[in-house]
Amino acid sequence: MFDPKKIDLFPSQPGVYMMKNSKGEIIYVGKAKDIKSRVKQYFVHGRDTRAMIPVLLEQIEHIDTLIASSEKEALLLENTLIKKHQPKFNVLLKDDKTFIGLFVNNKNPWPAIRLIRYKGAPPKDGLYFGPYTSALAAREVLELLQRLFPLRQCSDSELQKRTRPCILYSIKKCIAPCVQKCSKEEYDSFVDGAVQFLKGKNQDIVKKLSHDMQVASEALEYEKAAAYLRTIRQIEAISSPENVLWKAYGKNSDGIGLYRSGSDVTIFQLLLREGKLIGSNHYNFSHVAGEDSELLSSFLLQNYKLTQNLPEEIILPISPPDQNIIEEIFFEMHKKKVRLLHPVKGEKRKIVDLAEENAKAVFTQQKSEIDQKEKLLLDMQEKFHLNSYPKRIECFDISHISGSDTVACMVAFTEADRDTKRMRYFHIKNIQASDDYGALRQALARHLTKAKEKEDLPDLLIIDGGKGQLQVALDILQELDIISVDAIGIAKDESRHDKGMTQEKVFIKEKKDPILPGARSPLLFFLQKVRDEAHRVAIGFHRRKRQKRMITSSLDGISGIGPKKRKILLSHFGSVRKLEQATIEDLQRVEGLSKKDISTLLEFIRKRSQ
Repeated sequence: MFDPKKIDLFPSQPGVYMMKNSKGEIIYVGKAKDIKSRVKQYFVHGRDTRAMIPVLLEQIEHIDTLIASSEKEALLLENTLIKKHQPKFNVLLKDDKTFIGLFVNNKNPWPAIRLIRYKGAPPKDGLYFGPYTSALAAREVLELLQRLFPLRQCSDSELQKRTRPCILYSIKKCIAPCVQKCSKEEYDSFVDGAVQFLKGKNQDIVKKLSHDMQVASEALEYEKAAAYLRTIRQIEAISSPENVLWKAYGKNSDGIGLYRSGSDVTIFQLLLREGKLIGSNHYNFSHVAGEDSELLSSFLLQNYKLTQNLPEEIILPISPPDQNIIEEIFFEMHKKKVRLLHPVKGEKRKIVDLAEENAKAVFTQQKSEIDQKEKLLLDMQEKFHLNSYPKRIECFDISHISGSDTVACMVAFTEADRDTKRMRYFHIKNIQASDDYGALRQALARHLTKAKEKEDLPDLLIIDGGKGQLQVALDILQELDIISVDAIGIAKDESRHDKGMTQEKVFIKEKKDPILPGARSPLLFFLQKVRDEAHRVAIGFHRRKRQKRMITSSLDGISGIGPKKRKILLSHFGSVRKLEQATIEDLQRVEGLSKKDISTLLEFIRKRSQ
């Protein structure tokens, strides 16, 4: 436990303080104008009433300080340290998050619009718009753009090879630059329109398209003029007054709402462009110890560091004390002035109010979902007599065909949600054909041995199978002296997969007879979901391994085709059947093959076809 008397030795200057636990891990980073004064507030009884403060104080063993030359430097230093150490009591936006956006490859002579995923800041190889809240939202925007602006949707290679227009030209969704059905200027006008649309500048687009339509009409190019007119009418339809959130408010803004319950916080972000609500994002944080103003400062710096299209203003529910410093940092980052506003009335206050209503709604909805999942796992603990709450569940399954190509897989669920990062595959070796018990034993032993060494054991093992399979798991746990992990087996009656959902049986260590979950219980559905997911993954892994073996074995006897080239062929064609259908042109497109290799493979294909 940290001795508060040590605070008297702390500096009374701007900087950061780093609170550490008994393991020396940084669990909270804060900034202050006066380090000594700020840290002392944590230890004055009744001074700080935030819910997480008692929990935080119990874990503090040591506090390091770092003096900064100014408040601005302290703020930047705090953000850097949070990113580096990821303290559990700070707000943290993960850098490894995958963003979904729209990409315009404007460096290409004939630009196209694509849906794209990226991590961190987007590459500087074109124009990026987003990120969007989901792939569905991004696809909807892309589909709208494809209706409004008849740009190409084909790949660069397809563009070069095509000798006549595709069906998109016939249905007026592309103006066919591939076969020069349009001029470069005409195509670029649609590209510019799409970009301006994504930036929210609808009125500018309509003016430009109207001008282009007039020019085309005067030149007696009536089909072209009609295409411009259709685009104008579609834009005007989606820009009608009933689709505009605040007609009188036309700036590019982000509205931020915050809802807090104890140490759990939801931040909701409304994205408004030219007064139109075009999207939203929300962020959830747990175990947050900082005050709301500190939380917002940290969020702003982390979130808008990665944003390419920064708004003109960010409308906040409260005014952060370091507002001027944050605005200065944004200007240095983006070479663009961004205002941080805290309105108390008027239209801008309505934006904040709406964001806060959404933050509360999201928080309530997700809290309800969490409560339901917690109840389900508590029911599982009680019904199956588990020693501990099954926060993390791992399910194992074996797959093979007549004992060949045996594999195992493990899928994981954390807090009743699929945890894909923990999924594992196992190649099973040195066992007799169709020895499911031996395969399961090998997979469990390998996985649990490593998990024990890393102190990363699950709470519950679910085995796809009956008493025999469960006993294998219990034996492995005993051999490895693991007593903290529970195990159950789940199987259908008589191992049949065509029975109804009332036939599921759960085997546990303490009981001779299986437990039959209720026919319509959420627990039954969850167990089926876990088991079926493991079964699906195992079958997929087995299929891939079998296909690879078949291709490899089929190619073993071909002179001059060694392991490296077999791997290249496997990667390129995917199956023996596709390789057997390959032409000389198909083989010439495979990187790494010589003329002699292609001649050898063509002879192989000829013999296989006889």
